[in-house]
Amino acid sequence: MDDWRLLGQEEYLRGAKLRRATYTPYREDWDHDHCEFCWQKFSVNANDMNEGYVTEDGYRWICESCYNDFKDMFGWTVVSEP
Repeated sequence: MDDWRLLGQEEYLRGAKLRRATYTPYREDWDHDHCEFCWQKFSVNANDMNEGYVTEDGYRWICESCYNDFKDMFGWTVVSEP
């Protein structure tokens, strides 16, 4: 697949377990994150994306659109909150 958003993410996101979540910063001193594919901004600000898919460790975020575009290619599993 030739897509500008694919930049080697398969090295760390293939087969990942994701959860649907409201944005929460990974660290206390962070105020935003970006989609791992399209770089849409996630934050608590109403003008940014506030929900999406995140890896189990809360570090990597994926927007709804990119999730839908790549879920089969990457073989993601969506898990519920612990």
